Amino acid sequence: MSGRILITGGAGFIGSHLADELLEHGYQVRALDDLSEQVHGPEASRPGYLSPEVELVEGDVRDPEAVRKALRGIDAVFHLAARVGVGQSMYEIERYTSVNNLGTAVLLEALIEKPVERLIVASSMSLYGEGLFRDADGNLVNGCERDREQLRAHDWEVRDLQGRELTPVPTPETKTPNLSSVYALSKYDQERLCLMAGRAYNLPTVALRFFNVYGTRQALSNPYTGVLAIFASRLLNGNPPLIFEDGRQMRDFVHVSDIARACRLALEVPAAADQVLNIGSGRQYTVLEIARAMAEVLGREEIEPEITGNYRVGDIRHCFADITLARRVLGYEPAMPFEQGLIELASWLAGQVACDRVAEAREELASRGLTV
Repeated sequence: MSGRILITGGAGFIGSHLADELLEHGYQVRALDDLSEQVHGPEASRPGYLSPEVELVEGDVRDPEAVRKALRGIDAVFHLAARVGVGQSMYEIERYTSVNNLGTAVLLEALIEKPVERLIVASSMSLYGEGLFRDADGNLVNGCERDREQLRAHDWEVRDLQGRELTPVPTPETKTPNLSSVYALSKYDQERLCLMAGRAYNLPTVALRFFNVYGTRQALSNPYTGVLAIFASRLLNGNPPLIFEDGRQMRDFVHVSDIARACRLALEVPAAADQVLNIGSGRQYTVLEIARAMAEVLGREEIEPEITGNYRVGDIRHCFADITLARRVLGYEPAMPFEQGLIELASWLAGQVACDRVAEAREELASRGLTV
């Protein structure tokens, strides 16, 4: 496939890397982005990292006229535009629902009028809630949500109905969603709306469930961005990374270059149409491990992470990707080792200024009763 590609949210972290990947493979790229202050800062201008070859249309995905304008002459669409952040979504309910849900609806109505060859929507691992587990008898089971009484007792692990601790295993796409935050609900809504409309209007659609993405260009002053960027912001300012629970919660961290390549494959591989695919690294790390690894590559090993012993409403204990289906359908294989990705990130961070707003965000959540 070749032609002109629209990326909604194309001036952001993942969108700009995807633009580079597509340009490298001969595509023309247009980005629709509102250059929101939380991501791009108060100056709200075209970011310096965005390739000059990208045509930038400044506009809101909820604005039908801006969307119609951005779609002119376009052959395929990547829908990445979204408000991102589990914690913030629990009190900015209207904004998250508006941008993520309504924005997707506006885009889909425009695509019904002006169909394209393929639509790829960025979904999220957050919709799984707790990942998949194995119980003491060896059976695969969905993780139960932990109640506040358990969390107040600092009993962090996921247990079965008999109180036995469950063992986390890689989470496949077949795992039943368990929507534990407004953000997760909105991402599930984006995914389902796109697949539903795609089937109804014969628009080949792919939903990619991204796991924890990291890499250069992440917004360091946004306290609701990816956890690695948040830790980096703290460390660069001489402050300890703040870790909820006991730091032993497990996640899958995938480099943005692997995400960008998976996106391109979802555009090009015919068999991807109508599929829902996990995109992760296929490996898992504890949050404490990655905080210490981040300190090491930044040369701040003396700054030990601060284990808060608090729980944030909407958070889950363990979830990491089973990428078997993406391997089979897309031929996707993660290429960036975590250690190498961290070194690349540290090199980029050396030239960045990060405003540490983590304490402010923590106070915001606590004042609303969203931490335990």
